[in-house]
Amino acid sequence: MRDDSLTRLRIVLTTFFALDGFVFAGWVVRIPAIKQQTNASAGDLGLALLGVSAGAVVTMALTGRLCRRYGSHRITVVYAVLLSLSIALPPLTHSVLALGAVLLVFGAAYGGISVAFNSAAVDLVAALRRPIMPSFHAAFSLGAMVGAGLGGLVAAHLSPTRHLLGLTVIGLLVTALAGPTLLRHEPPVPTERVRPEEDRPQRLDRRTRGLVLVLGLIALCTAYGEGAMADWGALHFQQDLGASPGTAAAGYSCFALAMTLGRLSGTTLLERLGRTRTVVAGGAVAAVGMLLGSLAPSVWAALLGFAVTGLGLANLFPVAVERAGALAGPSGVATASTLGYGGMLLGPPAIGFMADWISLPAALTSVAVLAAGAAVIAFAIRRSAYE
Repeated sequence: MRDDSLTRLRIVLTTFFALDGFVFAGWVVRIPAIKQQTNASAGDLGLALLGVSAGAVVTMALTGRLCRRYGSHRITVVYAVLLSLSIALPPLTHSVLALGAVLLVFGAAYGGISVAFNSAAVDLVAALRRPIMPSFHAAFSLGAMVGAGLGGLVAAHLSPTRHLLGLTVIGLLVTALAGPTLLRHEPPVPTERVRPEEDRPQRLDRRTRGLVLVLGLIALCTAYGEGAMADWGALHFQQDLGASPGTAAAGYSCFALAMTLGRLSGTTLLERLGRTRTVVAGGAVAAVGMLLGSLAPSVWAALLGFAVTGLGLANLFPVAVERAGALAGPSGVATASTLGYGGMLLGPPAIGFMADWISLPAALTSVAVLAAGAAVIAFAIRRSAYE
């Protein structure tokens, strides 16, 4: 495939990553309003959010097969349409049961597109032979930051129904503009890799499988923090710190902005520090930031904590996925991605249940515990997996 075609593919894939973050953040900043609309307790909301997790996990297990059969580009476009349509459903519900049902559909779309465009991105990274994976995840974070910022601005002027319906229109429009380019091109195949139908995957030895699972665990620990910040950050600012809806939305915006900046500089950071130092330092920084963000009594200190957390978590997930792919090929990428996004989607319900048992600030400290755990694990396997 020619360089100009690869460049177009990179731009289009970056657009879909950004769209995913934008739509997801639009849902995030409206969670407090939807919680009030459905008269849900923290535990009830956590149970409803489990619908997102269930839909995503089931779809992730199927999406890999769909990508192998129909191509990751086609599946990305299909899920982009489903994601855009499903974001309009939560404001139409008035009970926890109905909310959980529509979040099941939303979760299926979110999980499916995550696996599909990550698979497409891995192929493109291999074809370009450049470590640009963090740039795709930076686009997701940038989209999330813009979506959260826009949500904070319109929260006082538009109802959740009108706001999320607007996201549906935007999502369908972006898909209509970017989708044809993706559909016209088959996923690139690097010269050193034969096509899947010509090369059946070899059986991996136990040590390699174990390392891939450990890398997936690191991805899970870090993505858990992303999901928790997204779904519970705004509520923490409003409920525990007495912030306005606009300021509460700014909390997630600070987190997303810091993560975006961290990922935009990810390639340079990896070249200078190496993978082990980048992951270990990132996990430690995120742990300190989350302790500040969850336990500080001041809104401004909590905002700082959220930003530091985003900076620390920025490159842990992309590095874990990249290393899993280097060790085990596409199956390694699929395993690490599924575990990682599973952590992102299972984290919010877990936070909800812990918030009922103890308190929301205390529950959010679990993000710090898992970030520190990711750093310890990365250091322990540094010679086997990261170097």
